[in-house]
Amino acid sequence: MAPALKITRLPRAFDPDLGREARDLFPGLSAEHAELIAGAGGSSPYLNGLIAQEAAWLPQALAEPDAAIQAVMQDCTALPPDQIKPGLRQAKRRIALLTALGDLSGAWPLETVTAVLTDFAGLAVDLAAKAEIAALIRRGKLPGQSADDIAEAAGMVVLAMGKMGAHELNYSSDIDLIVLFDETRYDPDDFFEARQGMVKATRNLCATLSDKTAEGYVFRTDLRLRPDPAVTPVCMAMEAAERYYESLGRTWERGAYIKARPCAGDLEAGQRFLKTLTPFVWRRHLDFAAIQDAHDMRLRIRENKGTGGALEVPGHDMKLGRGGIREIEFFTQTRQLIAGGRDADLRQRGTVDGLQALAAKGWVPQEVADQLATHYRAHREVEHRIQMVHDNQTHKVPQTEDGIARVACLMGTTPEALCSDLAKRLAEVHELTEDFFAPDASPAAGPQPEIAFDASVLARWTTYPALRSQRARRIFDRLRPELLSRLARTTKPEEALMALDGFLAGLPAGVQLFSLFDANPHLIDLLIDIVGTAPELAGYLSRNSAVFDAVIGGSFFDAWPGRAALQADLLAQFAGEGDYERQLDLARRWKKEWHFRIGVHHLRGLIDGATAAAQYADLADAVIRSLLPVVMGNFAIKHGPAPGRGVAVLGMGSLGAGLLNAASDLDMILIYDPEEVEFSDGPKPLAARTYYARLTQALITALTAPMAQGRLYEVDMRLRPSGNQGPVATSWASFTNYQRNEAWVWEHLALTRARVVTGNEGLGADIEDFRRALLQQPQDRQKVLAEVSEMRARLAAAKTPSGLWDAKTGPGRMLDIELMAQTGALLSSSPARDVGAGLDGAVAAGWLNVAEARQMLDSYALFLSVQSAARLLLSGEAIESDKIGQGGVAFLCRSSGIDRIDTLQAALAAAYETNAGIISAAVTEGADGTRQ
Repeated sequence: MAPALKITRLPRAFDPDLGREARDLFPGLSAEHAELIAGAGGSSPYLNGLIAQEAAWLPQALAEPDAAIQAVMQDCTALPPDQIKPGLRQAKRRIALLTALGDLSGAWPLETVTAVLTDFAGLAVDLAAKAEIAALIRRGKLPGQSADDIAEAAGMVVLAMGKMGAHELNYSSDIDLIVLFDETRYDPDDFFEARQGMVKATRNLCATLSDKTAEGYVFRTDLRLRPDPAVTPVCMAMEAAERYYESLGRTWERGAYIKARPCAGDLEAGQRFLKTLTPFVWRRHLDFAAIQDAHDMRLRIRENKGTGGALEVPGHDMKLGRGGIREIEFFTQTRQLIAGGRDADLRQRGTVDGLQALAAKGWVPQEVADQLATHYRAHREVEHRIQMVHDNQTHKVPQTEDGIARVACLMGTTPEALCSDLAKRLAEVHELTEDFFAPDASPAAGPQPEIAFDASVLARWTTYPALRSQRARRIFDRLRPELLSRLARTTKPEEALMALDGFLAGLPAGVQLFSLFDANPHLIDLLIDIVGTAPELAGYLSRNSAVFDAVIGGSFFDAWPGRAALQADLLAQFAGEGDYERQLDLARRWKKEWHFRIGVHHLRGLIDGATAAAQYADLADAVIRSLLPVVMGNFAIKHGPAPGRGVAVLGMGSLGAGLLNAASDLDMILIYDPEEVEFSDGPKPLAARTYYARLTQALITALTAPMAQGRLYEVDMRLRPSGNQGPVATSWASFTNYQRNEAWVWEHLALTRARVVTGNEGLGADIEDFRRALLQQPQDRQKVLAEVSEMRARLAAAKTPSGLWDAKTGPGRMLDIELMAQTGALLSSSPARDVGAGLDGAVAAGWLNVAEARQMLDSYALFLSVQSAARLLLSGEAIESDKIGQGGVAFLCRSSGIDRIDTLQAALAAAYETNAGIISAAVTEGADGTRQ
């Protein structure tokens, strides 16, 4: 705002005589300010009256509007108790007058107009509330409270809802409030007396603001947004309100709390209350079911208010009618409810801010957001001028010619131009929003399938848990034709039907998922693809259908971000969630979505098996790297920081090699270095050894415990020194001593794949240096080969392959080739971890020839592709090509790069036999270096 009210537009006087009378009250005004007074006073009887009442105050206010507003606010805060009511009424007159003139002149944009109105409303509520609380404290009606508690209103919390909460109050708005009190400030025995006092204070507060006298009124108040207003007191305990929302809260109440903010009383307690409602308002999954709820609410409003007829400007409700303000607000809030649980950036109170946030995140096209924002501002300006005429809380365009002419004059236009512009805007808003709110207008299914699906299968769907509610069945009935149509287009429709049947049978609930498909029909193709190809992934989906949310996020099919970006993302999410248990659940949900993404990319041929294996390893690394400091921080609260240098997590096996599959567990060793520190320094200090043992258990629990979102990983720590008989955490000194003096050859072989995943950087560097130095020491070739031969024999006795498709276990298969690569690395004193480098080492050591190494490396690539695909299809079962379905067979062939399943089977069998022969000959080498 400029020092003086700047004129960029002017209203016209509907009644020139009244306009002249108003202007004549201010002979010293500039010509532009005089025209402004004439136009406002000549078109609005309400403003005309205010101009006359505040004639002595107005000229200086026009000269310095910023200072005038500030002075009004400061004068209010200085009001003595007996002057609160008349003082606030006078302040409201001045705020209303100056705000109207700032609006009509174009000096203040809509956001400034609504902000000034809202800020004054907040101040008025706060002053009135504290005045009532002070009176109760003086009379001893609030047990345990003194004059020192007045500043926090003795725990009274006033939440501004609706437009007041969003700083969007309209010109003649009532104010929607929810009044609560913090019951924890009172002794339980005093609860009922305290509540009685708070109820009385709330009623008196509303009377102070709402009662109309000769001096006017401050604000009409509405307390009906509180929980169950027909039976609850006007001021509730916060704990009772929390219980209500947790058990009975409805979608419209969630939408209302998007705009909620503490505006008066104990603001800190109000913020705490809103934080407790975060899970209620902002669901962690994409909540497309909110669309149906919002649509039903719109229909009820249209029916109750009679606003559902044809669009005619005279008499049209600018708030509730077709194409009106509420349509834009519903469109914005519903989109926010859908996605705001996953993205805090969308939790904007203001409508225009919400639209822009949605556009920035790709939930609304930028052009649509801009159009709706423009229409919203224009609608609000019309609404304000309708209300300025008589200070009536109405949103309807006048029906009479004179009434429309008054509004047009306040807008500086003609009635014809006003009606034409309004009709166009209302129609455009309706067109932009109606499709979003019309779930019955889902895209029509394709041609009805000619295939007669098994009627008994279709009939039993309604008995499944996901389809037992009427709402779920109603949404599914809209989806069913499209589902069957797409099933009919699969290679084996009956097979796909049974796969879908299994998926539906496993769903614990259906409303959210069916709503998601209803709003995003393209996801049905992905569902059919998954259930028809990968039963294991489909079963996982039925238990974790919320992972479909990730597909809607917009980046699902982007390039892989890499381990560092994954870790940064998870750490950022941890930072926004302070509770330890919730952080663990968050990690599970986050990991599942990325795990699902890798599986879908692999299933659809966007990545191959080797790439999927590397991405699963990246994901595990990011989880461990992000989770370890969270676990350590939580552990330190009780027992203090880690003594000495701390810990390092050593990944072994497939984790160390950076090649995991969809069902891999994590092989780890936790190594710690207490240096010379004997005890931790915390509230409950522990001896260093005990500290690290319990910390390790805490990390394992964080990874493996089944929580609300499931578990992260299975963890295997049997590769630590002394295996299951040794301590779960290994000291740095013990680890080095054991590896130098006690370790078996197989343990040195395991070190060829070891990799420090995370932990103290100095300790991690020392571990890697030690590993390299140890592996580079000369080896007794015959001793190594003798132990490798024994190890193969033990493995063969303990683990037999489950069949041809088990590419991992058995002679000549993945584990056998990995053993050869580890042996090659050890014999050649190479610290390299990958199979190719290890086989090269075997060639360099003169143990294998180039052709043999190439044979095994090529085989390993084939086996890895088959194993990655098999674990995605069925994580814990043996693969049988006649049972995995046509989709599964096609996926195995596509993953391996071999067109026919029988050709793939023959290639696997031949490779197993060839590799087994090479390996058996190599490990039975005689003392003279010849093979036996």
